[in-house]
Amino acid sequence: MSHLFTPLALGPLTLPNRIVVAPMCQYSATDGCASDWHLIHLGHLALSGAGALIIEATAVEARGRITWADLGLYSDANEAALSRVVQSVRRYAPITLGIQLAHAGRKASTTRPWEGGNALPATDPHGWQTVGASPVSFRAGDPAPRAMSTHDIERTRQAFVDTALRAHRLGMDFIELHAAHGYLLHQFLSPLANRREDDYGGSLQNRMRLTLEVFRAVRAALPDTVPVGIRLSASDWVDGGWDLAQSIELARALDGDGCSYIHVSSGGLDPAQKIGVSPGYQVPFAEVIRARVSMPVIAVGLITEPGQAEAIIAEGRADAVALARGMLYDPRWPWHAAAKLGAHVHAPSQYLRSEPHAAKGLFLTR
Repeated sequence: MSHLFTPLALGPLTLPNRIVVAPMCQYSATDGCASDWHLIHLGHLALSGAGALIIEATAVEARGRITWADLGLYSDANEAALSRVVQSVRRYAPITLGIQLAHAGRKASTTRPWEGGNALPATDPHGWQTVGASPVSFRAGDPAPRAMSTHDIERTRQAFVDTALRAHRLGMDFIELHAAHGYLLHQFLSPLANRREDDYGGSLQNRMRLTLEVFRAVRAALPDTVPVGIRLSASDWVDGGWDLAQSIELARALDGDGCSYIHVSSGGLDPAQKIGVSPGYQVPFAEVIRARVSMPVIAVGLITEPGQAEAIIAEGRADAVALARGMLYDPRWPWHAAAKLGAHVHAPSQYLRSEPHAAKGLFLTR
């Protein structure tokens, strides 16, 4: 029996298998509102057979968007637009849906990736004044963020709560907080971006404070039936930055606070990062953290082959695997993995006739 295709509990929620479609920004929204592209994109991935699909990094306030075209959930208009998409996806693909709540901090106000991804000044029609833990730019020459005041911190913490409540109204099965890839919560965690001298800077406990406060506030605002997890960059890959030892401390604190899972990535905080990329290069981070916590751990990063994913689960290195770019390239990756591993996967009735002759019995119907 395939380990990859066994159920996984995330708190009160059970996934049918251990394949997760990781959140992937689409830069295709208008004033934070989901578009027809999101309907096509998410509908497509919802038919993949994965155990869960996480909607892309979704800004908790307008200034928290990476680009002017990022998805948001900070207004009634945003909520209505995403509700339309979610309801359509649910109608035809009853997949487990999560959403990643995010704030870009100093990495906000940029052009879209295919336009260069460059920082925009506040004077640009598509730009605005960014905020961060400290007035330290992401790249040399970029406009500096404004250091967040205590009021800013309180407002942002409440924005995460308000957005989580909107997500709950939309019927999201679970919530993921984005504390990875150099965005706001990660900026507070890393000494490379956090030069504060108040209760949110300096010591590890102080630098972890905002992430823990946001998690606790969101967890308290939602029913116990809704799992709340977190995505973490386990290392900045820069000397003197956020690292695995600190990640373990944060993971243990979150575990004690009832976090439902931790999704372990890395990097994104500093352009000086030096990452030795290879298949499954981030899995060792997940494996070490998994040995120190009781909550499930999701591994991500160049996991591309069914046998590779199966081994990660079978060897106890992680509890689930997440795929991002690989799922864009092959949106039926879970189907193909199930066929190769002798497992079964759900498919819509309209697609049952595509079942390969060599893998009869592959498809399960709902």
